[in-house]
Amino acid sequence: MQDIRFDDIEGLRAKVSEEFGPWGPPVEVTQAMIDKFAELTGDQQWIHVDVERAKRESPFKGTIAHGFLTLSLLPVLRSGSDYKVIGYGNATNYGSDKLRFVSPVPAGSKVHARSRLVAVDPKPKGTQMTSEIAVHVVGSDRPALTYTMLVLYHPAMR
Repeated sequence: MQDIRFDDIEGLRAKVSEEFGPWGPPVEVTQAMIDKFAELTGDQQWIHVDVERAKRESPFKGTIAHGFLTLSLLPVLRSGSDYKVIGYGNATNYGSDKLRFVSPVPAGSKVHARSRLVAVDPKPKGTQMTSEIAVHVVGSDRPALTYTMLVLYHPAMR
């Protein structure tokens, strides 16, 4: 594992790649998780929470996870990398350039993710890293979610 300082722009840019890294660990998306997410967000649409109706009426033949539930799993789905960003004070989610919910995540399925570094840019308040992340249902070639994430690494406060 290579340590690269957050302010080593050229060192980080050397990790920009067209290829995705390895898959992270799989995580099961249970109906209980979906129900808790629905309760928390108020999104009680039947395709997520009504198991019997979804079996009868859904084109997916069962309930599916909310897209934003899948997105919220990214911290636990972290994929492996051959480097570690070090030396920063904190990192903040700076937003997204692109988010797509490409295919459903059925209740009871497992998902995993992989990512690739797309860009590294110096900013007045730190270093912005842009990564493309793909979340797939395990065994599926088609992603469930694709996300271009921006993270700003800030220097330590004095």
